[in-house]
Amino acid sequence: MASPDTVISQDSPDSGLAKDSAAAPKSTGDSRRWWALGIIALAQLMVVLDASIITIALPYAQVDLDISDANRQWALTAYTLMFGGLLLLGGRMADYLGRRRMFLIGLAGFAASSAMAGFAWDAMSFFAGRALQGVFAAILAPAALSLITVTFTEHRERARAFAVYAAVSGGGAAIGLIAGGALTEYLSWRWTMLVNTPIAIIAAIGGLWLVIRDIPTKRTGGYDLPGAITVTLGLISIVYAFTKAAESGWGASSTIFFFVAGAVLLAVFVAIEMRTSNPLLPLRIPGELNRGGAYLVAFIIPTAMFAMFLFLSYYFQNTLGETPLRAGVLFLPFPIALIVSAGAASSLLPRFGPRPLMIAGTISGVLGYLYLAQLDSDSSWVAHVLPSELLIALGMGLVFVSMQAVALHRIDVKDSGVASALVNTAQQVGGSVGVALLSTIVAQVFSNDSGSATRIGEDGNPVPVDPEAFISASIHSYDVAFYWGAGFMALALAVTVFMIRMNRHALGDETQNAAAVAA
Repeated sequence: MASPDTVISQDSPDSGLAKDSAAAPKSTGDSRRWWALGIIALAQLMVVLDASIITIALPYAQVDLDISDANRQWALTAYTLMFGGLLLLGGRMADYLGRRRMFLIGLAGFAASSAMAGFAWDAMSFFAGRALQGVFAAILAPAALSLITVTFTEHRERARAFAVYAAVSGGGAAIGLIAGGALTEYLSWRWTMLVNTPIAIIAAIGGLWLVIRDIPTKRTGGYDLPGAITVTLGLISIVYAFTKAAESGWGASSTIFFFVAGAVLLAVFVAIEMRTSNPLLPLRIPGELNRGGAYLVAFIIPTAMFAMFLFLSYYFQNTLGETPLRAGVLFLPFPIALIVSAGAASSLLPRFGPRPLMIAGTISGVLGYLYLAQLDSDSSWVAHVLPSELLIALGMGLVFVSMQAVALHRIDVKDSGVASALVNTAQQVGGSVGVALLSTIVAQVFSNDSGSATRIGEDGNPVPVDPEAFISASIHSYDVAFYWGAGFMALALAVTVFMIRMNRHALGDETQNAAAVAA
């Protein structure tokens, strides 16, 4: 039997995750494991909400640091580019160097880079701090999720652990908006960054005391640096291309160049992974039908959800005239409903399996976005926004818990870090793509609709001439984006129907295998 701080790791080619971590429940006290989950969830919450916490605070940071309108998007994309681009490498480092070790390193780096961004003295120092936050988030996030897979092996417990993780992952963006509004209104926009430092320090102390000490996977070859470089540059190029599309247009030569460069680099990455003996991303991980479907759903869902937060934030503050705090509070039902839904999903998953829950969740999401797209100038938050938030959040809780269970089902422990990273990569890149794509669509629709309702101000931005027509054009542009959101949810539904075949018996088989090995 392993020592209390150790999870046994097997290196045989056919040893599965259940086999490798079967001793975990016996070697680690129940209460300690659940306290450790709290620390892991706290770290994940910090990573997720940091992608959105600056959204409401950005206008204040822009004035303080003299950031131009053209460059303000880097407050968001500097973080998401580095985060999405480096996640796979971060996941493989967790496998080879130890998940607990990389978890702690990620927390320490995130604390330091958050302080740098919070104390920024100009635009470049702020963007650099945000980029470093993305680097350390890419180390932290896959280590956190893979720690769950090696700590909780019994399928009912793992479902509950995934429910906590899913609630944090799905609700973190909304919580970030609430926290960003409160901190901006009562303290300073700088505290949206500085608040991470004490939280990361607390999580690191808790991680040292509570999180299991795993044995890293033995490395039989190099780190697959060619694969790491090509996939990182490829993902960064793709995400940056969508950012350029929002800024310069889809037909701009710079946009086309980065799309083509990203596609070529990702194709080279796949070719490298097919030939190398120690791949950064073993293609067997996304190559299995169910897991491939789960990763696609993980990519599609945030394309709609992240953009919804962004446009509703504009609607609350610019259209309804809400303060930053009140705008954040209006998002509060979303994380609450998502937490309730994720908790219910953890109980339903072992009984019904992931497929029915994912189908129900995506249908709920489609209905929520379709209803939200009926927003007009006479709409109220209670009658129109709140029901939509609840429908979308309830659906997301069912989807996230089930999707993560499928994505990490029967993953070898030596691949758990990179498999976890792929979930986060799909979500982060999907969110970045969705914000860039739908922002471009919103801008184009607004430009076509606003007409004589606006004039171009000295700063190059549209200024309302006819306020009512201006508001009407703004809301219509958001509605178009919400219709696109419904389309993305329908696409996730189609992927679920045609690719997710796993049933509840498959989850039960994993538990039986773990029990047999432990015996």
